[in-house]
Amino acid sequence: MRPVVFLGPSLPLSEAQDILDADYRPPVKRGDVLHLEGAEVVGIIDGVFLQSCSVGHREILSLLNRKVRVIGGGSMGALRAAEMGHYGMTGVGRIFRMYASGEVQGDDEVALVFDPETMEPLSEPLVNLRILLDEAWMADVIGDEHRARILSEMRSIYYPRRTVATFLEVARRTLGDKNAGAFDRFFADNYRDIKKEDAITVLKFIKDVCERR
Repeated sequence: MRPVVFLGPSLPLSEAQDILDADYRPPVKRGDVLHLEGAEVVGIIDGVFLQSCSVGHREILSLLNRKVRVIGGGSMGALRAAEMGHYGMTGVGRIFRMYASGEVQGDDEVALVFDPETMEPLSEPLVNLRILLDEAWMADVIGDEHRARILSEMRSIYYPRRTVATFLEVARRTLGDKNAGAFDRFFADNYRDIKKEDAITVLKFIKDVCERR
């Protein structure tokens, strides 16, 4: 039986289908996994946050108790895998490791708003911006104080309003004219969609699991 994968704005469906033949479902919400019949492998990448109730821990535990292999990463999957790892859920990817280590904690780090018809992201997940700031600091493009101030201001913004344009505006205001240009160039050259990268990692991991079964 094909694996079931809950996917949304983290990766376009067409790209996912090129990687893994699966039964793709929209972002997981409360109750969705309770209706899976016969699934042996379930991948959770995207899930809803405020649009409706999020997938519950007990629901995932019910799958694990039925010996279903549950694999998560990228977004909601990374968060739940970090919380449910000691019950047997498998976490994959950088964002999962950040949650598991405690480097990030809030649900809103991976939250974004998206078009429910096209799944196109309409805001930017904070975790992508956090990683970009860390890399800019390590490259000596910004100082540690500026990094902390920019991140703090972005965290204070309600997640649907977190966009790349807002992020760059905050950075320019914080850094001032002298340093803003260098940061803009660094952003243009080094921005990466970590959620997308992790979604691809999850699908490749599931493919490997299925081939080994």
